[in-house]
Amino acid sequence: MRLGLFLISPQWPGRTHGQALAETFRLTQLAEQVGLEEVWLAEHHFMSYGVCPSAIALAGHLLGATDRIGVGTAVSVLPSTHPVALAEQAAMLDQLTPGRLRLGVGRGGPWRELAVLGGDRGAGLRRWEHGFAEELDVLRTALRAPTVHGPGPLLPFDEVPVVPRPAAPGGPPVHVAATSPATVALAGERRLPLLLGMHADDDEKAEAVAHWEEHAGGAAPDGAGHVAVGIAHVADTRVEAQRTVRDALPRWLRPGLAGYVRADGAPRPPRDVDAYTDLLCRLHPVGTVEDARECLEATRARTGVDRMALMVQTTDDPGRSTATVTALAEAVSSRAVPVTG
Repeated sequence: MRLGLFLISPQWPGRTHGQALAETFRLTQLAEQVGLEEVWLAEHHFMSYGVCPSAIALAGHLLGATDRIGVGTAVSVLPSTHPVALAEQAAMLDQLTPGRLRLGVGRGGPWRELAVLGGDRGAGLRRWEHGFAEELDVLRTALRAPTVHGPGPLLPFDEVPVVPRPAAPGGPPVHVAATSPATVALAGERRLPLLLGMHADDDEKAEAVAHWEEHAGGAAPDGAGHVAVGIAHVADTRVEAQRTVRDALPRWLRPGLAGYVRADGAPRPPRDVDAYTDLLCRLHPVGTVEDARECLEATRARTGVDRMALMVQTTDDPGRSTATVTALAEAVSSRAVPVTG
């Protein structure tokens, strides 16, 4: 099992933006110290759910502050950025820290950043609705070839050189966040590994992997394996762990999820936060160290996915996050991992 963290940079009530980002920095350093494989950084705009607006920029900072651990974007949203600009930044980081960047990309949702960052509201929504395959192909070309042009119809531009080139041929591995069969198929056709969301159970993840393999013709993903995203909280008993998460997590989720505002102004039905929290507790390693080990192994056995990225900030207590990270390292290594400092 290759285990990493999923770092959203959540702004818990009463915390500042700086405190939220500093905790992401601290947890990345802790993850490297205890021997975890990688961290994945979320990107959000205009909301307290997550205060990192550029996963690729934060990745650069964390890569420069660490020595070994892989750092990934989960995800850089293509309709809100230009794929060539993202490829340039990824290539630069790959030159500076060869082999350590993982580039996760996604289509995102119909949220208001499309009207701010994706051109005018109409252009942003068109890119979101119809442009992901085009954007993904432009990104891959810019990482693989010395020049790139935009064939259109949504991103037409003349041929330009891509500078700098990545350190490795093809650049850092590209993962695709997929929550629909169409996106899974798109990733499979291009042999790009999946980022599987935390809302899906093991059966749904296994179905997505099988669908991917069907469209990939049975081929393996290019460069890296699929990654499953979840939450984790470790305590002395399963009852204590699940009670703590059910009590704490909604205090962040309620104000955070309210930040998802549609670009077209249409109302968004509110999510039942308590029910969602309960679902996450049932799907993911929320319990004892042994519960965590069994849950992770069950996911690997059912889905074939052996890379996990877990959100450990399930309460507003940094001490609990630290305890969960060290317990997860123990769960996958079957030994205690000392923490210094």
